Amino acid sequence: MSIASHCATRRLLVAASVESAGVFDLRIRKFEPRCVQQENRMPDLNTTLHLDMWRGYRKQASFVRRMRQAVSDIFAPKDFYGLQWGDPEVFPPLQFTRDRYVRPYVHPEHIALEIGPGGGRWTRYLLGFRQLYVVDCHAELLQELKRNFHRPNMNFIVNHGCDFPGVPGRSVDFVFSFACFVHLDAPVIQAYLKSIASILKPNGNAVIHYSDKSKIMAQINPNFSENTPERMRSMVSAAGFAVLEEDLTTMWHSSIIRFTHGPASLA
Repeated sequence: MSIASHCATRRLLVAASVESAGVFDLRIRKFEPRCVQQENRMPDLNTTLHLDMWRGYRKQASFVRRMRQAVSDIFAPKDFYGLQWGDPEVFPPLQFTRDRYVRPYVHPEHIALEIGPGGGRWTRYLLGFRQLYVVDCHAELLQELKRNFHRPNMNFIVNHGCDFPGVPGRSVDFVFSFACFVHLDAPVIQAYLKSIASILKPNGNAVIHYSDKSKIMAQINPNFSENTPERMRSMVSAAGFAVLEEDLTTMWHSSIIRFTHGPASLA
């Protein structure tokens, strides 16, 4: 049997469809064999991908969702957009991420900035900063966040894709983004890194969660961008940063990188 014939006969498999937090959804689905070349290009900054996901969340009223909401009302203080991809309060890999990459950097005298906060899944752990910038290019998503968390120390910023309007240069101690960069292509990531370099303090820290296509669970997720630890490390270094830490094992479809200014980015 030829390779082409062999590939054509394998049309079904049990696949695990994983969203940004790594929650499994087992189902039978059609599988496009890897011997067939496909080009998956991430949507540009004008995409409605995140708005469509949010609107679907708002409209969803299935029996399963109502039951999950009832359980959440009993065991958790609030259910909001983003928790459907995993709650850092209960999901072990996200608990580890929270305790290693978020909580140690929260300081009542420091300033933080979060990129792509969604409904506040991670924002709730950043409220202890003296000032918190939350940045998104969709005003609707920031309004969703306001419904859940609206504190005097929060500044809601609608950006133009990769910038941080209104944030003073070299003023931010901590930059954090989870489940946002997994959807961004390299040129957009590079633009964001340039913007981060302009607002991060000399000894500040940045923590970015990104797509890792060296892992099978990212390879089968068409919404994840083409990125790997080697590519991400190269982009971070090219922007003048020094890599401080990498987590390549906690998440099975993505990785995390922590970095700070290097000599080149401070020049």
